[in-house]
Amino acid sequence: MQLIKDILGLPKTSLPIQEKKSRPQKDSQRKPDGISREVYALTGGLAPLMPAIDSSQLKKKPPSDEKITWQWLPFTNSARKDNLQLYHWVRVVNGVPPTGDYSFAKYNKSVDVIKYTDEEYEKYLTDPMWTKEETDQLFDLCERFDLRFIVIADRFPSSRTIEELKDRFYSVSRAILVARAPSPGDVAAHPLVKEPYNVSQEVERKRALSMYLSQTKQQERKDQEVLAEAKRITESRMPAKVAEDSEVTPASNAGAEATERAIPGDTPSSAQLPSTVVPSTSIADNASTLASLRILRVYLRTYALEQMVQAASSSAGLRTIKRVEQTLQELGVNLKPRVPTKAVCAEHLELRKEILTLLNLQKQLQYKEAEGSSHRDGSYTETPGTPKHLHHLGDQDRAFIPDSMSFGGERVGKRDQKRKAPGRISEAPSSPAQSKRPRKLKASDL
Repeated sequence: MQLIKDILGLPKTSLPIQEKKSRPQKDSQRKPDGISREVYALTGGLAPLMPAIDSSQLKKKPPSDEKITWQWLPFTNSARKDNLQLYHWVRVVNGVPPTGDYSFAKYNKSVDVIKYTDEEYEKYLTDPMWTKEETDQLFDLCERFDLRFIVIADRFPSSRTIEELKDRFYSVSRAILVARAPSPGDVAAHPLVKEPYNVSQEVERKRALSMYLSQTKQQERKDQEVLAEAKRITESRMPAKVAEDSEVTPASNAGAEATERAIPGDTPSSAQLPSTVVPSTSIADNASTLASLRILRVYLRTYALEQMVQAASSSAGLRTIKRVEQTLQELGVNLKPRVPTKAVCAEHLELRKEILTLLNLQKQLQYKEAEGSSHRDGSYTETPGTPKHLHHLGDQDRAFIPDSMSFGGERVGKRDQKRKAPGRISEAPSSPAQSKRPRKLKASDL
C-alpha cells in the first residue's frame, strides 16, 4: 500500500476518517390517558387548555360495605310557620335516612321589624300627614315583603311615593328606639339613629340620575367637548402661572435670606426692618390659592393645607421655614395633621403663622439690641482725647453719626467729614520742610 502511494505521489499519512454525527435522540413523550392518538398528534404534545380528567374518576364505585338507595320521604321546613309537610327524594345510606332540618332552611332570612303599641303611637308617633291605619298597613307590608319598598309601594292602598314610605318607616323606627332606650347615648351608634334617612337628598339624587340617563348622544358629545375645552384652557394657563410664581418666590426668598445672613454687629443702623412683621401679601396668596383649588373641584384636604402653607411662607426664607418646622417638633406637633379636617387644618395654619411672627419678632429684637450697643460704643470712641481708636472705625460706626452734627457740638459738612483721615486729626501745624518737597538743583544754579 505504501508503494502505491509513493508511485502516485500521495502522502503517506492516512486521510482523517469523518465521524458520523449522532442525531439527538427525541424525547419520547408518553401519550396521556384520556386523549386519543389523533388529538394528541394534532396538538403536537402541547399541554391541553382544559385539564384532562381520567374517565375512571368520573364514575367512582361506592365502597362495597355501603348500600345506597334513594327513597321518597316526607320533610318539614322550619322557615314555614304552618308546619306544611312535603315529600322529596332522599339519599339513604345503609337504610338510615338523614336527620336534621331541611337543608335550604338556612337561606330563609327575615328582617326584624320594630313593633309599637297604641300608647307609644299616641305619645311619640303622631303625624298630621299619616294616620294610624296607614302606619299599621305600612309596617305589615314591610314585615311581609322584607323592606322591598318597590313592592310595598305597589301594594300600598293609598298613593304614596317610595320616598314617603321610606321616610315614615325609618322615622317611626328611630323614634321608638330612642324612646325605649334608657339614655340617648345607648342607641347613638345604631344605624337608624346615626344615619337618618334624608328625603330631599334622595329625591335630588333620583332626579339627577334620571336627567343623566335621559341624555341623548348629542348632549353627551357636547358635554365631553366642554370638558375637553376646559381642560385645554387650564393646561394653557398653567405655564404662565408657574412662571409668575417662580418670579415672585426667588425675590422674596433672596431678601429674607440676606437679612438672615447678616450679623448683628456688622449691620448698619440705617438698615430698617419691615414695619409689619407678617407679610401683608399672605392674605392675597391665600385667596389666590383658594381660587385655584376651587377650579379643581375635587382635592385632598392635605393638598389644600400644603398650598396654604406655601402661600403663607412664601415671603420667608428656607432657614426660617426650617426653624418653624423645628419649633413644631419641639412643641410635639406633627408637620402634617393626622386628621386633616377643615378645623384642624385652619388651626395648624394659624399656629404656623404665630410661630413665624414670633421668629420675626425675635429677629427684630436682636437688630434693636445690636443697634443700641453700636450707639453706645460710638459715643465713647468719638471723644477728643482718644484719636487712636478712630483707626479701627469703619463704615458701621460712621453710619450711626448724624450727617449734620458731630458729638463735639460743631457742625461739620458731609464733604469735610469724608475728607477727614486718621493722619490729619492732629491740630499742630507741620514744619515747612516736612510739608514741601525739596526742589532739584539745575545746572544754571551752580
